[in-house]
Amino acid sequence: MTHDLLIRNARIASPTRPRSLSAADILIRNGKIAAIGKVADPPSGVEVVMADGKLALPGLINAHIHSPGNLMRGCLDSYPLEVFMLYEVPPLADGATAGRLAYLRTALGAIEMLKLGITTVLDDAFFVPTVQPDAIDAVMTAYRDSGMRATVALDQPNIVEYEKQPFLAELIDDATRKAMEAAPRQSADELMACYAHLVGKWHGAARGRLGAAVSCSAPHRVTKDYFARLSALSRERDLPFFVHILETKTQRVFGEEKLGKSLVKYVDDLGFLDERMLVIHAIWVDDSDIAVLAKSGCTVAHNPICNLRLGSGIMPWRRLRNAGVPIAIGTDEATVDDTHNLWLAAKAAGLVHNIAREDWREWPSAGEVLDALFDGGARAARRPEKLGKLEIGAAGDVILVDLETPAFVPLNDIERQLVFCEAGSSVRDVIVDGELVVHNGRLLTLDEKAIYAEIAELTPKLAADMAALRVEAAKLEPAYRQMYLRAMARDVGLQRRGGQG
Repeated sequence: MTHDLLIRNARIASPTRPRSLSAADILIRNGKIAAIGKVADPPSGVEVVMADGKLALPGLINAHIHSPGNLMRGCLDSYPLEVFMLYEVPPLADGATAGRLAYLRTALGAIEMLKLGITTVLDDAFFVPTVQPDAIDAVMTAYRDSGMRATVALDQPNIVEYEKQPFLAELIDDATRKAMEAAPRQSADELMACYAHLVGKWHGAARGRLGAAVSCSAPHRVTKDYFARLSALSRERDLPFFVHILETKTQRVFGEEKLGKSLVKYVDDLGFLDERMLVIHAIWVDDSDIAVLAKSGCTVAHNPICNLRLGSGIMPWRRLRNAGVPIAIGTDEATVDDTHNLWLAAKAAGLVHNIAREDWREWPSAGEVLDALFDGGARAARRPEKLGKLEIGAAGDVILVDLETPAFVPLNDIERQLVFCEAGSSVRDVIVDGELVVHNGRLLTLDEKAIYAEIAELTPKLAADMAALRVEAAKLEPAYRQMYLRAMARDVGLQRRGGQG
């Protein structure tokens, strides 16, 4: 049971006049906002957080990350996704250290996010080479210890590598083909057992801060049987379903070559596309796909910095919004964003689409970006708690942003300055589920220095593993480059690299 917490004299945006600010107290009881206004006589024993000169906001929601990449920021040059994935597999750890490594890299991401005011994360965690219960426990324990909300899925493909790509099978030699076939893969039964562990042990743990989701990684990376069983689990337990769909033009070509239809239509025809699904990226979608997405009730996770880093293209923001598709914002993997700074991702979302449409009236407004951050993020999370709101009954996830910083002086327009001026450095206090987890910029839940020191001890080994990985990846890169260029040369009737967005 949490104790009561009172935020005293914060500035809040008016629900009816969002550009004006007023002073108010915010009382949080049992993890939920109980009162907003002047609290003259706070309950005895209440913890008081002074918020003079600070703006109160709902905690930010990072709609998409892959925590296993948290130790690899700054490791790689920019590559197209299909080539990048050769180099992004995190270093393997032996059985004695795998769990600890998973804990440390997850904790590292949680530290960064909490200090930036990100109180909820949707983590599409992958495991190398296979999912094991101790690694699941390590990830969930790190989030538990950090104090943040986390919804975690197991992103684990289970088909042979060359079957996930167009043209690749004919571009590799027999030895490479046999090596891919021999690589460890888990059956649908084995993976569903891992989900039974995740859901049974961790879903709803830590007063509900921790939750489970399901993930197939992408529809073309798993067997139909496994895909169907994940969909059934999502519906039975009302769990979010994370699915990467049409992130790249190569994936569009895959649909044409292997399925005779787009991946959106493939998932819809299987009956799996519904309001629980978080469709990640959705760049190479056409108008027909967008209509299907809108009808399904799904949410799209927009990762603009990742999309730029990998040259994947520009998601059709305006087309999706006009069709009524809810959009959330994520940072994706630290290997491709190189941070989990959701403020920067939001700014990128507010800017990159300006080069995709000529009519400036169709460019994203600051208000629309904030809507994606808060309302879109909350929808993606599918939490029983009301996230992304400052109102009575909403989750007690509140951040305090210092208004006496260059980002907000002078205070001309709070919406625009939150999106285009703030980069996270003004966040001072962070409250999750009514518990103060960051105070005056200092994390209260984890020993940052100890975690950094332990990671530093592992760094030489990790660097050596990465060097070995680069050597092996370089052997495969020529075939992947041929595949990529062949796909890029295909006319698919869409342009998402700088136009028609």
